[in-house]
Amino acid sequence: MANDHIPRAWLMTDERLGAELLPVLERMPAGAGVVFRQDRAPDRAALAARVAEIATRRGLVLSVAGDVELARSVGARFMHRPTGDGAGLPFSLSVHTPEEAVLAANRGAAFAFISPVEATASHPATPPLGPDNARALARSAGLPAIALGGMDACLFDRIYRHDFHGWAGIDAWLRI
Repeated sequence: MANDHIPRAWLMTDERLGAELLPVLERMPAGAGVVFRQDRAPDRAALAARVAEIATRRGLVLSVAGDVELARSVGARFMHRPTGDGAGLPFSLSVHTPEEAVLAANRGAAFAFISPVEATASHPATPPLGPDNARALARSAGLPAIALGGMDACLFDRIYRHDFHGWAGIDAWLRI
């Protein structure tokens, strides 16, 4: 898959977004990506369908985490952390260690989310990789790499844009 089909900015959905999820999607720029991860949502399928409808209307690229059946039912373009082979959909994997970088490449991932690049509210006890370690992981994966963790567009442009394909965040999208 050509890199130009992989968005450069991603929202990783999270229960912490709460009622702000749909308004955030409405503000996102066309061409951005959304990884739907609402595993504990009471009516997950209905929420995924609503997210997919907004994504289609706004020109966003949808990925679904883990659930191949849900990804297919909402017309997702990608899977994130698929079980099995992802039913043939291109997929991404999370990379936190050199071993996971090799695994992502060997499994045939289309791209990798390298994390946590910076300190992050979603994993406050996890030490950040920092720029040098994050860059090394991105290189060792040999895949388009997305910087995740404490990231926003300004930080990405200032420190990471030369070494990463793009960035992903949760809280950063609340400020846009």
